[in-house]
Amino acid sequence: MLKEYKTVTEVVGPLMVVEQIEGVKYDELVEIQMQNGEIRHGQVLEVSKDKAMVQIFEGPSGINIKDTKVRFRGKPLSIAVSEDMVGRVFDGMGNPIDGGPEIIPEMNLDVNGQAINPVARDYPDEFIQTGISAIDHLNTLVRGQKLPVFSGSGLPHKELAAQIARQATVLNSDEKFAVVFAAMGITFEEKEYFMEDFRKTGAIDRSVMFINLANDPAIERIATPKMALTVAEYLAYEKDMHVLVIMTDMTNYCEALREISAARREVPGRRGYPGYLYTNLAALYERAGRIIGKKGSVTQIPILSMPEDDITHPIPDLTGYITEGQIILSRELNNSGIKPPINVLPSLSRLKDKGTGEGKTRKDHAPTMNQLFAAYAKGKQAKELAIILGESALSKTDKLYVQFTKRFEEEYINQGFYTNRTIEESLALGWELLSILPVTELKRIKSDMIDEFMPKGE
Repeated sequence: MLKEYKTVTEVVGPLMVVEQIEGVKYDELVEIQMQNGEIRHGQVLEVSKDKAMVQIFEGPSGINIKDTKVRFRGKPLSIAVSEDMVGRVFDGMGNPIDGGPEIIPEMNLDVNGQAINPVARDYPDEFIQTGISAIDHLNTLVRGQKLPVFSGSGLPHKELAAQIARQATVLNSDEKFAVVFAAMGITFEEKEYFMEDFRKTGAIDRSVMFINLANDPAIERIATPKMALTVAEYLAYEKDMHVLVIMTDMTNYCEALREISAARREVPGRRGYPGYLYTNLAALYERAGRIIGKKGSVTQIPILSMPEDDITHPIPDLTGYITEGQIILSRELNNSGIKPPINVLPSLSRLKDKGTGEGKTRKDHAPTMNQLFAAYAKGKQAKELAIILGESALSKTDKLYVQFTKRFEEEYINQGFYTNRTIEESLALGWELLSILPVTELKRIKSDMIDEFMPKGE
């Protein structure tokens, strides 16, 4: 029998203070019975002597301090998991919202999870094909990696997220692949877009979706990525699946953290975010990886919209420290009608060299990648020079670089959100574009590779 307390002394925003408690522990699950019999749930944020601070998941509206009863459950927030969750849609707290049957659980797991022990980690080195040339060829995603997408407000990151969820696959593997999709603080319109897209394209059949709407309580937003990652770990390490976790939008998650921190009257850090923002994000991101002796893996693509397109803002700044690179979306490319507007020059995948090459993709992957980067950078410089000095100031070779850059953006990057290119198709297109340039300019590719792969008759 759980002990009942009627000693609520204060409610501030989503937080409640309960006094005269005994034996209550940090992170414990709480049941709150309101005066009308309605049950709400919460979690212990802080314990000090005989006081506990509780965060209320469903929000504080309508709570009467005098008549509210509180029961501490003696266990942390958990989620009931089963392989039957694949193909289903849940709210931010893990309750089914797709009208399907209740999940019959195989296990109950603590959502707080554990970061993977560094000694048990296996090195990420297997190529994941997203079907997007600018990622697969130039900023390769590797199984077990965490590779964030840095976007801005109004840029098409939701379309990119849906495209990756639809198209991602592990090459040369017949092992099961699943996508866990966690949406935090999205609008009803965005929810409809994701649901429609996943159903129409069949992506839902291999996906587990968690959806937290903008009008849901901020507290629920903090639980959503933990719920998603717990399910991903279960599918990966218990069911031997390769799991890709897409989390959008991490900025909404961090805003919810800031809101809770302000309600707790904590001393703010940079831009008002709590001082523990780094460790909080690291606790989520470090749940990606491969474990020695386990077939499955968890790969993460967190998506965040940078406030005011500022890459030095605390959220992208700290995310960049923790993760292995970043894919950056460009407002300039988006305004030019290029989709997806991936800015390849500042984008980076720190593990790309580990997942490419003979036996994984193709032996010409790394040389063509380096050559495309170099040619695109040189072409951008030549374009800027032409704007300042006029085209007559450009040499014949410079003009070829400008031509290369134009076609590279229009044909290579601009593939649209519904084109799924294999890595061979991306490599072939790369070679076709490099054939614009004189062979003497291809200094990053060995001549025997040029002879083997360069389109003949150019």
